[in-house]
Amino acid sequence: MKHFTSVNDVQDAEALAQAALEIKRQPSAYSEAGKNKTLALVFLNPSLRTRMSMQKAAMNLGMQVIVINADKDGWALEFEDGAVMNGASVEHVKEAAGVMGKYCDILGIRSFPGLRDREEDYSEKILKKFIEHSGVPVVSLESATRHPLQSLADLMTIRETWKKKTKPKVVLTWAPHVKPLPQAVANSFAEWMCRAEVELVITHPEGYELHEAYTRGAEILYNQQEALRGADYVYVKNWSSYKEYGKILCSDDAWMLTQEKLKITNRAKVMHCLPVRRNVELSDEVLDGHHALHLLQAENRIYAAKAVLKMLLDHDQPDRQVDKANTLTTIS
Repeated sequence: MKHFTSVNDVQDAEALAQAALEIKRQPSAYSEAGKNKTLALVFLNPSLRTRMSMQKAAMNLGMQVIVINADKDGWALEFEDGAVMNGASVEHVKEAAGVMGKYCDILGIRSFPGLRDREEDYSEKILKKFIEHSGVPVVSLESATRHPLQSLADLMTIRETWKKKTKPKVVLTWAPHVKPLPQAVANSFAEWMCRAEVELVITHPEGYELHEAYTRGAEILYNQQEALRGADYVYVKNWSSYKEYGKILCSDDAWMLTQEKLKITNRAKVMHCLPVRRNVELSDEVLDGHHALHLLQAENRIYAAKAVLKMLLDHDQPDRQVDKANTLTTIS
């Protein structure tokens, strides 16, 4: 694995989830896997769980960590090739990413979509520019279209709590919100679940269909009650429209998940990536009840990050050793 930007970078999603759970069972293992290595975490957007879990994971592997709030700690970046930089942008991503690659062994990049231009957002321009110009492995800390570290932690959480040999029924349900949110978490969760040993059902009001590239293999229902019937896990998440890009088409609070709605499930566990708008997306009684897994999901972000970083370090090590050997030969 050269980079970690989606499930498509992973040979076996289930195997990676199991590897992360094994790391969780042995938290002190691999404490020197990242010795003398540096991880840079570049945030173009806010973060709590991603920032803390990545820092903790890297430090547990013996890595040094540099955190950069790009909107405050550096120059305004230009991402367009051939740009005449006579405006607000001071530094081009070619130089910024190139320098970061010289200083660090792995980069983590977090950048949200603008939700104005679907083609531009879904091109993943920012993430791809850092991959192109840094020359080191890049981890997506959430991009315009996906949040793979969250999805890996979600799969871990299901595997950790599901004790039966049958496939669990997992329902991804849209929830209301006060503002338009990206499709990234929903896209990513659907994409990972379609690669996992689960039965995936996605439910939302009409007009909130995700791009089919992320949902192939899932059943799509517009009736939430029908979708919830017999569910083993319910993942609650808001997203704005993909078709009418970035728009809120419905704000029906009847889509909020409540304890009453869970009665038709198979005693379903309830998941959410956080942050959550209480009594908008999810009721207090659900979040504070025994069904809720959101804090376990957040905890598993540490071990998801640790597993990914270890794989990148393991993959990168032979190349770095060869480079070092060639350098020493040249110097001598």
